[in-house]
Amino acid sequence: MPSPDFVVRAPYVVTCDDAMTVIEDGAVAVRDGIVAAVGPAGAVPSDGAELIEAAGRILMPGLVNMHCHAGDSLFRGLVENLPLEPWLETVWKAERAILDPAACRLGAELGLAELLLSGVTTVMDMFWFPEETVRAAKALGIRVATGGIFFDPPGMDGHLADRRLADAAAFFDAVEDEPLVFPGCLPHGTYTVSPEHLRSAGRLARSRGGFFSTHAAETVAEQATVTGRYGRRVIAHLAEHDLLGPDVVLAHCVHLDAAEIGLLAASGTHVVHNPLSNLKLASGFAPVPALLRAGVNVALGTDGAISGNDLDLWLAMRLAATLHKAVTGDAAAVATHEALAMATKNGARALGASDRIGSIEAGKAADFILVAIDKPHAAPLFDPVAHLVYSAGRGDVTDVFVAGRRLVESGRLLTADVAALVAGVNALRPAIAAAIA
Repeated sequence: MPSPDFVVRAPYVVTCDDAMTVIEDGAVAVRDGIVAAVGPAGAVPSDGAELIEAAGRILMPGLVNMHCHAGDSLFRGLVENLPLEPWLETVWKAERAILDPAACRLGAELGLAELLLSGVTTVMDMFWFPEETVRAAKALGIRVATGGIFFDPPGMDGHLADRRLADAAAFFDAVEDEPLVFPGCLPHGTYTVSPEHLRSAGRLARSRGGFFSTHAAETVAEQATVTGRYGRRVIAHLAEHDLLGPDVVLAHCVHLDAAEIGLLAASGTHVVHNPLSNLKLASGFAPVPALLRAGVNVALGTDGAISGNDLDLWLAMRLAATLHKAVTGDAAAVATHEALAMATKNGARALGASDRIGSIEAGKAADFILVAIDKPHAAPLFDPVAHLVYSAGRGDVTDVFVAGRRLVESGRLLTADVAALVAGVNALRPAIAAAIA
């Protein structure tokens, strides 16, 4: 093997491979942004390479956040104590008043900085002016899955429904050579986008090899609206228009019946569980154990900071691991390794990127993080996987690498001036508050 560029040694390497292999006293060698070797430290050659001794750390894959609205970080804490539908009306009022490309870029930078500092290395994001999200992601170094928004009412970007398809096609053209971007089409939902426009989004995504993602079955009211309008429930409505499949990622899926779960499983459609947002907006409890039993791939998301107040995927993972035990009365409803998989390799699978990201394996991208275990809440450490799911948090993430590039070092983001970013966002606060006064 040619000499690696650098080798990281750590007390534990949690690979998140199919066997959820944990290597004690392990090492990862990186060459040209790719994992060249992983294994026991003594078996991974380091001659000629920079050696990073990650004492007191777990080395693990970067987290994959599969549903986010990073730009909505501008509105964190603005709208509280409302269920989804009236909450959305207030959110949209604020967005309509303040959003332009520059504001979306600023909000995306704030949200993506928060994600990177917490160990997220890939995020699927849905927001207005997605090209600004891409510019922010490129500047910070994070992988991003995003694309054209479809929305039938006048959008917060000032665009009307008749130009959405052209906007989405232009987005595919603009990012086709961007290695850190996964392009797709992201209609808002089946109750805000007509069947015609949903089908157009699906056809475009498939013709360009991209993904299709939308909110689905998030609330009882949404199910009632769609059923009343079209005579079928949300998942059946998507199936009717050929909008289920292994290239489809559905956010939330809280209110499902057995037939809908069967449709998701049979089609290979992916589901993104957003437990904190569902709790805070009183949307309900997604049937995650039933989805897992049916063989549905379930990934994790934070939703936006306006619905959960932060973008903490560690909290989402802990909720996914614990919430369903209480709801079902079954302490094994979501196993520890399943929760960690939701935050890593399941997200990669949902993106069709399992060959590149989601686990620490030779030949995959060197997207990994270091998590401190030299703190009181990490002692004693019997099971690194259990520690990551139930005890660790975003404050334990010390270092973040994407494609072998170090983006966070000792808790400091290297690719953005965080103080200037926070100051810029705070400068918008009076105008945002006035928008809903």
